[in-house]
Amino acid sequence: MIQKSHGMRVLLTGASSFTGFWFARALAEAGHEVVMPLRRELDGYNGVREERVRGLARYGTVVEGCAFGSDRFLEVIDGAGSWDALCHHAAQVENYKSPDFDVAAALANNTRGLARVLDRLQARGCRQLILTGTVFEPGEGAGSDELPAVSPYGLSKALTADMFRYYARIAGLHLGKFVIPNPFGPYEEPRFTRYLVRTWMDGRTAAVKTPLYVRDNIHVSLLAHAYAHFVASRPGDLGFSRLNPSGYVESQGSFAHRFADAMRTRLGLPCELTLEQQETFPEPRIRINTDPVDHTRFEWSEDEAWDELSRYYERTRSRGEE
Repeated sequence: MIQKSHGMRVLLTGASSFTGFWFARALAEAGHEVVMPLRRELDGYNGVREERVRGLARYGTVVEGCAFGSDRFLEVIDGAGSWDALCHHAAQVENYKSPDFDVAAALANNTRGLARVLDRLQARGCRQLILTGTVFEPGEGAGSDELPAVSPYGLSKALTADMFRYYARIAGLHLGKFVIPNPFGPYEEPRFTRYLVRTWMDGRTAAVKTPLYVRDNIHVSLLAHAYAHFVASRPGDLGFSRLNPSGYVESQGSFAHRFADAMRTRLGLPCELTLEQQETFPEPRIRINTDPVDHTRFEWSEDEAWDELSRYYERTRSRGEE
């Protein structure tokens, strides 16, 4: 649990996402009132995203069919009460790994009606914005190859940040940027760690195809604790601040072994791995964040995070999802 702080009224977009769900949980546990506009109606979600959306009501108020910048979104801002912060986590992510990802369309969706949104928030007492970025944006974090954009999605996030920084200054709002590395944990889409567990539960050996990439993997619960603290500690004056929270900085091969060691006894499985020979590097070999998270300030336990993750996968196995 996060240590309770003076409660804020927070407008959080993107709460249906993997990290957004955990951000909502951490903000609520820190004592904040969280209002979560969702782009779709509840019945428009499926899979693990539906599971997350169905659980959001435990952490605050969910507003369906309320895309960022829409008339409905402005109505929510203009409703009863004032606002302490806009936490804009929503972003266009469909096909985010594709080289054909539409950067211009993503930028338009991420910033639709931005000037109007900020004007309305400012009129309702809001003094700060928190925007999430990714370590894969150009110039973010640390690493090799002069820190290029790793993908068109990374480029769209950087352009979004530029837009927010420009309009936040005009509106007289403080902008805090929270840069996300490689989070993992319960309720994640089928990515690397979920692939590992699914493969082990099928009784097979998992293959790590890119063992030499150095990345920054972090428990999503620890990331969310750092996020809630960042939101609560932003100054109310005009300006800009940034946090690049960092977790396990190591090669993907080493992280896979770390993950296997943590899951082996908890799941009662061999959790066997093979590291393939990596000869090509279409992405930068090293890309990491730069601010190690001091988990002691959050009363966060690494062992408990691993336990929670293993219990989650046990539940998915019992339901036949893995």
